Amino acid sequence: MSEIMEMLVRRGFIWQSFEIYGGMAGFIDYAPLGNGLRRKVETLWREFFVINERSVEIDTPTVGIEEVFIASGHADGFTDVAIECSGCGRVFRADHYVKEKLNLEVDPTVEAVKNVIQEFNLKCECGGDFRNPEHFNLMFVTKIGPGRGKKGYLRPETAQGIFIAFKRLSDYFRNKLPFGVAQIGRAYRNEISPRQGVIRLREFNQAELEFFCHPGEKRHPEFYKYADDVITLVDKFDKEHRITLKEAVEKGIIAHELLAYFVGKTRRFLLAAGIKDEKLRFRQHKDDERAHYAVDCWDAEVLLSYGWIEVVGIADRSDYDLSRHTQFSREDLSIFVPFEEPVKVRKRKVVPDLSKLGPAFKDKAKKIAEELERLEDVGNDITVVVDDEEITVSPEYYEIKEVEEEIHGERLIPHVIEPSFGLDRITYAILEHAFDTDTVDGEERKVLRLKRKLAPVQVAVLPLLSRDVFVDEAEKIASELREHGIYTELDVTGSIGRRYRRYDEIGTPFCITIDHQTFEDETVTIRDRDTTTQVRVGKTELVEVLVELLNSEKSITEFGEIFRS
Repeated sequence: MSEIMEMLVRRGFIWQSFEIYGGMAGFIDYAPLGNGLRRKVETLWREFFVINERSVEIDTPTVGIEEVFIASGHADGFTDVAIECSGCGRVFRADHYVKEKLNLEVDPTVEAVKNVIQEFNLKCECGGDFRNPEHFNLMFVTKIGPGRGKKGYLRPETAQGIFIAFKRLSDYFRNKLPFGVAQIGRAYRNEISPRQGVIRLREFNQAELEFFCHPGEKRHPEFYKYADDVITLVDKFDKEHRITLKEAVEKGIIAHELLAYFVGKTRRFLLAAGIKDEKLRFRQHKDDERAHYAVDCWDAEVLLSYGWIEVVGIADRSDYDLSRHTQFSREDLSIFVPFEEPVKVRKRKVVPDLSKLGPAFKDKAKKIAEELERLEDVGNDITVVVDDEEITVSPEYYEIKEVEEEIHGERLIPHVIEPSFGLDRITYAILEHAFDTDTVDGEERKVLRLKRKLAPVQVAVLPLLSRDVFVDEAEKIASELREHGIYTELDVTGSIGRRYRRYDEIGTPFCITIDHQTFEDETVTIRDRDTTTQVRVGKTELVEVLVELLNSEKSITEFGEIFRS
């Protein structure tokens, strides 16, 4: 891990934020190459979850008003247990500290942590005693506006902005389920003691899809694309399965087809990004680990130098979020779903007797009658609310009749399937899985075997010599490649061998060399990063060949007829 991090810092992938002021745990800068890689990961994510899905992408504020997070439950329940040393004053996240020092899993509750501290006489690293554990809310609080202002929070997830906009979004989709709404952006969690570099950040990047579906129709028309994919699952009983997604649904390991569909799609995305399949698994949340509103939840975990690390959470959030926002905002977030064919049903309805209601209730009679007409068969005395007043209506003012009605649809609150991606963890996992060493010309070589379309620098143009004629030709070629959308760097510093190693280390798939033969027959050398194979191609064919190579994983030797030896 230290070898990888040294390279990432030195070559310009990741830097410590606020470095000249001593830094601050939980924050990183994406340096030029790291930012290029993460942006391309975002583009790849859009291909899978927006472009090739019935989805749209929106962008909502990163600051939310307090009411949003009261409704979502974050204001009260988004906490970890913290322990503070009475000596040095350091604060630790309790469950992580207990795991590190005692190798014990402890429930993240104040009482459980307190018992463990007392039972094992757990001390701070400085030797001091801990104060009583306390809950710590992980949201950053802020004030909106001048003076006393309005209380707000930096969002801990991008999802809530989607739920708040649901009425507009359902209109956009003409209330036709299912549909997805995606958002990529920053989220914030005031972690107690982040210690794992890019794995646990206080400001991080998320890509989330909220896929709204009918509660009784949790299927997807394209599940067949992933049904036969063999995948590693670890169920809630810690039993490992190597199984197809179709079998996992049939055996009840995964709750339903729609959840399995997104497990399969997530796996394909991670493989396309460069995660190794043998270091990827999907772990089911245990019953006491799963959020109370979740029907089922699976984490995509990647094996890194830190161990198995969650990079994606895929949850069936049921109707929790929309129901909570309906309750707290008093806005109806249900939608009307029409039936394919109208359904005739017989019902016992309450029919008000206006001739009796009028004299008895006078100006409120009409409103009482409207409330009664909404009811089906009930008991003897009915209580209705009119103008915030509860009114009891006895049977003499209505009768129960059996009627036949034609039902054209139903109102319901959609359920939500949510794949939530931690882009920073995924970006780091890609880099660690791509990092490799081999031997070339008797020397050890460090190389990042990044997927070609994700490489921040796709092509390096290298004149063999630093003479003007070589550099001028290299500049012309580099300019042409850039005009065709190829991320290209021109490098004239150092020996050609040293420059090859430089670009191997940052993951550049191809190097183009301008040498003496270039001026004899109008050809250049293409060198492949992974194999170090070199072939010659005519300058007029170079763009076409590179575009095809960069959009595939083909070996350059597969283009044999194009290249000139």
